[in-house]
Amino acid sequence: MTQTSENVTWLTQEAYNKLKEELDYLTGPARTEISAKIAAAREEGDLRENGGYHAAKEEQGKQELRVRQLTQLLETAKVGEPPAADGAVAPGMVVTIAFDGDEDDTLTFLLASREYASSDIETYSPQSPLGTGVIGHKVGEDAEYELPNGKKARVKILKAEPYNG
Repeated sequence: MTQTSENVTWLTQEAYNKLKEELDYLTGPARTEISAKIAAAREEGDLRENGGYHAAKEEQGKQELRVRQLTQLLETAKVGEPPAADGAVAPGMVVTIAFDGDEDDTLTFLLASREYASSDIETYSPQSPLGTGVIGHKVGEDAEYELPNGKKARVKILKAEPYNG
């Protein structure tokens, strides 16, 4: 399956390994633990009024959802360095924009999925309105995206560099 750059999630080897480790834990020890909790709660009797059983089943559902999310992400992720710094905005890049051409009103953010997010830089998804509006545009170009109220906003791309975090 070929994906366009808008749908690719770039992960460093470190990020991939961390997510793979989480998946391995959830599909191994965590599944065993939750099964034991469910079995212990089931032995307490009437399941209709058994809060421990229902809590364990809910926890199991959340774990299985995360397993599906991680599996899909890891199957489709590209591991390695993001695209070269050719001036075009792409996932895995740190982008600086100016709102409405006002070079004093700027925002710098990482264009990446939440798994790539870090505490030292704001992260926007490539699928977000801002993300889809700026992808493919080159430094110096204007881009447009739709605000939640349906209006359009214009921004100027000031910088687009690969993320080295």
